[in-house]
Amino acid sequence: MHEDNLDPELNKQNEEFIEDFTEVQEEETETITKITGMYKDWFLDYASYVILERAVPAIEDGFKPVQRRIMHSMKELDDGRYNKVANIVGHTMQYHPHGDASIGDAIVQLGQRELLIDMQGNWGNILTGDGAAASRYIEARLSKFALDVLYSPKITTWQASYDGRRNEPVNLPVKFPLLLAQGAEGIAVGLSTKVLPHNFNELIDASIKILKGKPFTIYPDFPTYGIADVSNYNDGLRGGRVRVRARISQLDKNTLVITQIPFSTNTTTLIDSILKANEKGKIKIKKIEDNTAAEVEILVHLPAGVSPDKTIDALYAFTACETSIAPLGCIIENNRPLFIGVSAMLKNSTHQTVDLLKRELEIELDELEEKWHFLSLERIFIENRIYRAIEEEETWEGVIKAIDEGLKPHIKHLKREVTEEDIIRLTEIKIKRISRFDIDKANQNIEALEGDIEKVKYHLANLIPFAIDYFSRLKEKYGKGRERKTELKSFDTIEATKVVLRNTKLYVNREEGFFGTGLKRDEYVCDCSDIDDVIVFLRDGSMVVSKVDEKKFVGKDIIHIAVFDKNDKRTIYNLIYRDGKSGPSYIKRFNVSGITRDKVYSLTQENTGSQVLYFSANPNGEAEVVTILLRQLSNVKKLKFDIDFAELLIKGRVAKGNLVTKYAIKKIELKEKGISTLRPRKIWFDDTVHRLNVDGRGELLGEFKADDRLLVITQSGRLKTIIPELTTHFEEDMIVLEKWRPTKPISAIYYDGEKARYYIKRFIVENENKEESFITEHENSKLEIVSTDFRPVVEVVFAKVKGTQKEDLVIDLEQFIAVKGIKALGNQLTADKIRQISALDSLPYEEEEEEEEEVAPIGELGELPDIIIDEDGQGSLF
Repeated sequence: MHEDNLDPELNKQNEEFIEDFTEVQEEETETITKITGMYKDWFLDYASYVILERAVPAIEDGFKPVQRRIMHSMKELDDGRYNKVANIVGHTMQYHPHGDASIGDAIVQLGQRELLIDMQGNWGNILTGDGAAASRYIEARLSKFALDVLYSPKITTWQASYDGRRNEPVNLPVKFPLLLAQGAEGIAVGLSTKVLPHNFNELIDASIKILKGKPFTIYPDFPTYGIADVSNYNDGLRGGRVRVRARISQLDKNTLVITQIPFSTNTTTLIDSILKANEKGKIKIKKIEDNTAAEVEILVHLPAGVSPDKTIDALYAFTACETSIAPLGCIIENNRPLFIGVSAMLKNSTHQTVDLLKRELEIELDELEEKWHFLSLERIFIENRIYRAIEEEETWEGVIKAIDEGLKPHIKHLKREVTEEDIIRLTEIKIKRISRFDIDKANQNIEALEGDIEKVKYHLANLIPFAIDYFSRLKEKYGKGRERKTELKSFDTIEATKVVLRNTKLYVNREEGFFGTGLKRDEYVCDCSDIDDVIVFLRDGSMVVSKVDEKKFVGKDIIHIAVFDKNDKRTIYNLIYRDGKSGPSYIKRFNVSGITRDKVYSLTQENTGSQVLYFSANPNGEAEVVTILLRQLSNVKKLKFDIDFAELLIKGRVAKGNLVTKYAIKKIELKEKGISTLRPRKIWFDDTVHRLNVDGRGELLGEFKADDRLLVITQSGRLKTIIPELTTHFEEDMIVLEKWRPTKPISAIYYDGEKARYYIKRFIVENENKEESFITEHENSKLEIVSTDFRPVVEVVFAKVKGTQKEDLVIDLEQFIAVKGIKALGNQLTADKIRQISALDSLPYEEEEEEEEEVAPIGELGELPDIIIDEDGQGSLF
């Protein structure tokens, strides 16, 4: 620990002790020196070492030190053949001052990313979490991609290894955004990093956009596939969040199948989380099967009566089928940690790639010009027989001078001066080469070099287009098979209380005022879960909402108790109460939404002795008719009258209500059960998240009453009608979703795979509770067009046969075929070969208008009519 963090008094005592100890030692020997303050920098040195040398990757090449040393060792061992990983580990230990286990694990992680290393043997499975075989059993070699983008010794900066025996690269000259392609994760002292992997092709496209000065955006792409919501990615900076889900679909009514898993999980941990959720009662499953091999396949079998849609949401809410990943872009730049976003990382990598390409071109130009220079000297030396001038020279200096003098008349066109080293190289030319020298071939070689030099100079002058071509070649050469794996999609937020399994029972003792899951000898209320809230109404007109507990006291004389949903706006409470011990009675209808848990709310005017005379809870806003019986009084002639709750508007719970009577009520009787007074519920479909909602997001499907249904048709030729529940999951190939009208015909054109013909059929849904196929079951059968319009029209374009083109055909489907059963084959469209079938605008059709029922809206909509009891006891409305 740093000295500044110690207790001041303790720190002072430590320093005094060290000084005294040092003075005693100095008296005994002069070789002992003071150690005061030595420990001050130890922690900082250790933290810096872990950050720079172990955990955090460098921005220059995207490697941590161990990864860089592995790639350098593999290059030194590379001969095109596979090497035992154990050999690579041993070779890397010449550069990496740590154990073989860390090196072996790092090689496996690099190999599993399937970018830089070609693998052979059992390297484990990121889907199942299985580990790789021992390093002596698996082999590796550099991939062609790694050889193309990682190495260029002429522009690499080198440093001595930890023991000084060898040289290792400071950074590899990586000409690709490798850090973003592979991702990185590490925990250091005082900081961490988590760079998520991105798509290979998308990174190249974004780099090209950077070079062209265009805007770009990049998002993560995970090797485990899955579905990701990146709306809060925040460019990979601190505070961002990526939600990742497994891909779950319904195999049949009792089976779910998981085919893709979230990043950072595997099938083992995923199944464990499902089993734990099942044990805790959050979900209910029958059994689970793991059939994962090359691809994920987990079968979740459900008990009879369990909703697959609700279970899918519960899997996302309570298991690892949905995970949240917090990115944190931290890298090393100039030996310091730096927090930057993925866009800045990509820009840095792209500009660095341009700089590396420039340096390679400059080196290539120097080498070409040097080669051109010597070939030109060689041609002059041999063509002008300058070698003969050295025959009579007796000293080395004389030879050098003779050649130099012989060259001078012929070197004016050279691009640099002739040096002594050039002359020495000329003296090393063998007689055999001189005797076989071909002047024409020499000129061709020089001209070819001049062409190469001009080409390199052109690339240097047009560096950005050259870099764009470089990235394009990478994509063309290595991009195939590296398409995006993770689907990007916005998620809806799943409320746990709506999908949790009701795995326990709720009981109540009305008289004593207790409720809970442990009161098994008392009255059963309903099934509930341990995360539910409960709403309770008491006889004194008070109301409280509290969390489910084993046993809880809320107040004596409970008149109603139920599981509470704070977002439920359709449950309406009908209430008649007496204000005070002998005051007038009032009537009101209200909804309960926003509340504070465990706070007691009064539904009366809070006068002592107030009492609830009549109460009902109505899930769909039902409004009943009740009969009021008054006590016998001399001045009241009519002691009995009816009140209809439907004549009242729905207000808030704090509303006083309307006056029923100022006289004492003897009894209230239910005369007639009510029907819903709420408007049909408007339901929308949000195509972004593929879910229904009542919040106005997406396309309005219509207004739905309790018995209304949705029509769902898929591209596979199947249809069904369903109750519009907000938890419903829809198939990916859904092509029709609308409010179902039982008398409205459905028209379809499909291709019959067995008969190789197109057929037209019109039908209505016969069984609203069954999913059915309306095309033939042959594997080659396919749905071409489906329409729910009354009078659809299509255009048929025929194929050209033997040079003859038949005229296009327009068909009114209503006239072509009558409405038949859903299982009917239909009428054959034509025997001619068809090129295309297109839907045209449907013909007009006048529908009969449906009468709308008058309903009571929810909310404070004007003044309520008062119910007044006149002198003879008769109630009337004003």
